[in-house]
Formats: sequence, structure tokens, C-alpha cells
Amino acid sequence: MKRRNSPKQLTYDEALNKAASYCSLAEKCVADVTAKMEVWGVEKSFIEKIINQLKADKFIDEQRFAEYYARDKFHFNKWGKVKIAIMLRSKNIDAEKIKNALDSINEHEYEQTVCELLREKTKNLNYKSDYEKQGKLFQFALNRGFEKKTIEAALKTLRYSR
Repeated sequence: MKRRNSPKQLTYDEALNKAASYCSLAEKCVADVTAKMEVWGVEKSFIEKIINQLKADKFIDEQRFAEYYARDKFHFNKWGKVKIAIMLRSKNIDAEKIKNALDSINEHEYEQTVCELLREKTKNLNYKSDYEKQGKLFQFALNRGFEKKTIEAALKTLRYSR
């Protein structure tokens, strides 16, 4: 039986190049890059230096990451600002950068998206009363991460657009 050798330890330059390549594929935050380097087995003493170098070379920019993340999750996943903010916080993005990223979402488009989501959800919804329908739609939008006031406005718009 052959014994597997442990993976070769990356040098600083190899780890830096590999991390830069990883960052060039898509926007990444410090938490994502750090986690990836830990998986690669990069020496702990290199990680902070590599992160600082990647920031200096503009491979990592957490404000840029937060804005792309917010825009992508809103447009493609139809997430609300609450869910986006929670996910950005889980990636250790600071509050000011999260606020700026959420402010970059077009408010009119945001409100329209909630209405469209609720209109689509209504087509597949089973309910016995308007009260139950409103409750299920409200819960659906809450789970998507939309704010209470935005959901209420969307439900009001749907009620009057019948």
C-alpha cells in the first residue's frame, strides 16, 4: 500500500500568486480569501501579509466587493436588503461599507421587485381567505429579506392593482 505524501507547503510567493489568481476570477472579501488560503494550507504567518499585499494591489477591495455582492444578490437571487446585510456581516464587512452597498440599490427597482415577487407568488399560493393570503405573502417576502415597510407598501399596491 502506497502512502500519500502530505501536500507541498506553498512558499509566500506561490501563495500570493495563487491568492491573486483566485481574486481575479470574481470579487472576493478578506474572509473568503483567508478561508481559501487556510484550505490550501498556507502558513498562518503568510496570510495577513498576503491579504495586505492583495489590498495594496487592489485585488481585494471590500467596498467594491460589498457593492457587487449586494447588486448580484438583489438582481439574481431577488434578496432584500435585510438578508444581504446579514450575509455581508457574516463575511465581516464593516457596517459603513454595508450601508453604502445597500444605498447603491435603486429604490424604485427595489420596490418593483418586491411587487413582482409577490405577484408571482400569488399564482402558486393556496389560501382560504384574503387575510391568510396576505399573511403568507408577507412571510414569503420577510424570508427573502425585505423590510416590513417595503412589504406592506407592495401588498397595498397589489391590493389596489387588481
